Amino acid sequence: MVVTGCYAQAAPEAVAAIPGVDLVVGNREKAGLLTEIDRVRKNGTPHVLVSDVATASPMDGDAYGPGIDPDRTRAFLKVQDGCNYGCSFCIVPAVRGPNRSQQPEHILAAIRRLHAAGFPEVVLTGIHLGTYGRDLSPRTTLSALCGAIAALPEAPRVRLSSLDPHEVTPELIRLLADSPRFCRHLHLPLQSGDEGVLRRMRRGHTAAEFQALVERLAAAAPMMAVTGDVIVGFPGEGAEAFRSTYGLVETLPLAGLHVFSYSRRPGTDAAGYADQIPKEVKIERSRALRGLAARKAQAFRQRVVGEVLEVVVLRRDGPAGLLEGLSDNYLRVWFAGESALRGAIVYVRAEAATTRGVVGSLARDS
Repeated sequence: MVVTGCYAQAAPEAVAAIPGVDLVVGNREKAGLLTEIDRVRKNGTPHVLVSDVATASPMDGDAYGPGIDPDRTRAFLKVQDGCNYGCSFCIVPAVRGPNRSQQPEHILAAIRRLHAAGFPEVVLTGIHLGTYGRDLSPRTTLSALCGAIAALPEAPRVRLSSLDPHEVTPELIRLLADSPRFCRHLHLPLQSGDEGVLRRMRRGHTAAEFQALVERLAAAAPMMAVTGDVIVGFPGEGAEAFRSTYGLVETLPLAGLHVFSYSRRPGTDAAGYADQIPKEVKIERSRALRGLAARKAQAFRQRVVGEVLEVVVLRRDGPAGLLEGLSDNYLRVWFAGESALRGAIVYVRAEAATTRGVVGSLARDS
């Protein structure tokens, strides 16, 4: 058994002690994972390979380049790693190292390769994507990178993964609203709708700023899907603080929400806070917020009925035999069509909303 990732980085000896574990690989060493697996197979000796991420080297364009899997219809391209922030609940900086970015030319070359390989969509990912380019010389930004991608003569459509709210710039909003190359979807970690809790979390935004951003996005692109994250039961989150979060989510035009119960991460400041919230309270609050999130998601799905959606065809799904795809604004879409459409971009008119997505039919121009 091979174990890698953040837990392996944080507690390698504890992981190595688990019966059946043959290889523990840290985050710096993951690029050489296959070589290490071959070594363990030949030697038959359990091995721990974990080094300090605080001195992580710059990103290597080859090591972080796209893995081209012909069985996939969407590609994920890591353009940034690490985090220099210090949210009080988060262990990520300790296990992923400092912010570092791929050179823009490596990213553009990777996108061209993925386009040549036939991928209709590329997702730009990073541990802290919004800080892309701050470590490079010359310094650059995510907005500048996206502008360069938009200027490519040919490329797949591009989706951005999670961005901190205070890192969504006016330039980025304009690009998402106006460029047909970029998906109308942003995932924004809210974490709490209470100002006091946000300060204790050491987040970089206020609840009021988050609300203003979502409203700007909705005005710029009314059918843009804005999704988010919320942590319930953070230490010191009283009933009034939770009501603030619930109330904020209720007012916003969100298309979806991931709800997490706070859990202690050893080594973080919040793990040592005395005012931890009882488990049963966290469960109750999670249930309430997930119910609200489900209603918000259904309202968004209902709102797109009648719209023509740009859809990447993923697979043929289930007993009904419909094609399943993903719209640029992050909705699952089912429609009748030929299997040969898998991996293509088509246009589907949404005709009905379900609890999972929307059902429609191919538009005439597909």
